[in-house]
Amino acid sequence: MSEPSIFFSEVNERQGAFHRRSFLLGGFAGVGLLALGGRLAHLQILEAQRYQKLSASNQFNFRLVPPPRGLIVDRNGAILATNRPNFRLLVVKDGEHEPGPTLKTLAHFVPLDEARQARLLREFERTPNRTPVSVMEDMTWEQFSAINVRAPEMPNVTADMGEVRVYPHGGAFAHVIGYVAKVNREDLTETGPNSEPILLHPGFRIGRQGVEKAFDLDLRGRTGAKKVEVDARGREIRNDTDGDIPAAPGKTVELTLDVDIQNRALEVMGDESGAIVVMDCRSGDLLCMVSAPSFDANRFVRGLSTAEYRALADYERRPLLDKAMSGTYPPGSTFKMTTALAALSAGINPEERINCSGGWRFGGRTWRCWRHGGHGPQNMHDAIKNSCDIYFYQVALRMGPDHIARAAKALGFGQAFDIGIPGQRTGVVGSTEWKRTQVKRDPTWHPGDSVSYGIGQGYITANGLQLAVMTARLANGRKQLNPRLIKSVGGVEMPPGDEVPNLPFSQEHLDYVRSGMISVANDRSGTAYRQSQLGLGDVMMAGKTGTAQVRSYDGVANRDSRSVRWGLKDHNLYVAFAPIDEPRYAISVIIQHGGLGGATAAAPRAREVMRVALLKDPEIRARIVQPMPLPDVTDLPPVGIAPDGAVIAPPPMTSSPVPPGEPT
Repeated sequence: MSEPSIFFSEVNERQGAFHRRSFLLGGFAGVGLLALGGRLAHLQILEAQRYQKLSASNQFNFRLVPPPRGLIVDRNGAILATNRPNFRLLVVKDGEHEPGPTLKTLAHFVPLDEARQARLLREFERTPNRTPVSVMEDMTWEQFSAINVRAPEMPNVTADMGEVRVYPHGGAFAHVIGYVAKVNREDLTETGPNSEPILLHPGFRIGRQGVEKAFDLDLRGRTGAKKVEVDARGREIRNDTDGDIPAAPGKTVELTLDVDIQNRALEVMGDESGAIVVMDCRSGDLLCMVSAPSFDANRFVRGLSTAEYRALADYERRPLLDKAMSGTYPPGSTFKMTTALAALSAGINPEERINCSGGWRFGGRTWRCWRHGGHGPQNMHDAIKNSCDIYFYQVALRMGPDHIARAAKALGFGQAFDIGIPGQRTGVVGSTEWKRTQVKRDPTWHPGDSVSYGIGQGYITANGLQLAVMTARLANGRKQLNPRLIKSVGGVEMPPGDEVPNLPFSQEHLDYVRSGMISVANDRSGTAYRQSQLGLGDVMMAGKTGTAQVRSYDGVANRDSRSVRWGLKDHNLYVAFAPIDEPRYAISVIIQHGGLGGATAAAPRAREVMRVALLKDPEIRARIVQPMPLPDVTDLPPVGIAPDGAVIAPPPMTSSPVPPGEPT
């Protein structure tokens, strides 16, 4: 049996391979440990602050806080739109708790019917996780307390106090100021101010109409943040008030409107439909812009039900339409001053008399005057005072539409004025060129078109703002005044309305037309004498009545519309300015379907609103209440000197004591 043989060369080779592998693996391990040590040193020394901040951000979150919306005030600082505390109920969509059962539980404490719960569930589906959804606004203290007591049982439910927009004067300023409402998906954009995360906050509102919409970015302010400590699931544990970032309130928007005049205008409108606009004849400031009937903007902030909105939208007097800017109507006889100015500019002699017999035959038909028996021979002054249709029929036919159109545009018709808010409709100012381009079925201007055009019917429509501008420009007598609604934004004054060129009419012509308006309201035979008496001493008003037909009266013996349904009655208009010697304020009143004659419905309302405007003016008020001057007596003798020829009278009899027993 042979002995095993040992080959040392093999042993040495295996040991060498083992050593090489050990060194290689040891080198790899060393490099790994060195890299790990270096990385740990980098994280713990160089990146310590960064990870400390990341750790803190996991522990603390910032919740966006909507800023207080800016105030809207009138010319004297009276608040028209402000904010008030609001107890609200929020539910957070967290992925753990289904919102359906939560809403059913909350319905035991706050009014949440099935329809409201269904709408909220649809809103939850559209809302990202961790975003609260407003379930109820304006909770009572009892409801707020009941929810907070049960807060530990409902971890995804929060009852807190925020702010809600409030309009102290209800519907008086609804069309001008507008309202705010919740943000819709259509409002969100990828860039710009409407891309900010604050828009998803349940307490945030944006402007929907009027000033609230036009100056939304100025009114929004700067968003704040509340620092809160959260757990690993993102639920709030406590507030860290030291880290809060305060929100900056929005800018204050000051309007030129006057709260007393505006409220009085809405009050005198009553149940009527129409508009009242008051404008300063010197600066162009708008003191009143009322559209009636109106609506309560506070209800829109809370959110209307479908039935409530349909009731407003379907009402025939259209409370949602701003009739001062968006409603256009034939101006009727209030347009006759424009026709008169156009005639004077065209060279027509104002003293030429045209006979009004109550009817005028032209073009195969009889054009009638509003006065059945006619007015007799009329010059231009008398025709304005008596509102004679026959005179203006023939004058308009003689000069044609283009002269009238130029005068109308110079007085403000057919224009949209830059007053800061949208929604104006320009109306129609007819001319040969306008009809050629706009009326495709009959592009030719016919003589009969001019006849009706001269009395404010046919191819001419205007809104209440344009009628007020026309009256203010006539009253000013020099400037093409522009209306101004926004007085200042954030304390920065807006440009006034009197930095404009002069009117393209001679002073003589303007004075002549104004004298006709003065006679309308102050001559006993004027069409609005009784309804235009202000009762303010020597402060008097000049005006012009108007009636705009809404249907044809061919073959109708009597235009009295008292027995006609509302939608078929004529529109009733009145424009005026006061005082007549130094015009301060111009007013236009439109009573939609108010009946025949501007003096019946529009003029009395204009008088009441004008009285408020005048009595609020310190200079006019001082003029009204000043004492009567003493009589001019020059022949009184100096004090203490008897007059010549004085007669000395006997001393008066003294009474003797009554004897005892005599009656007293």
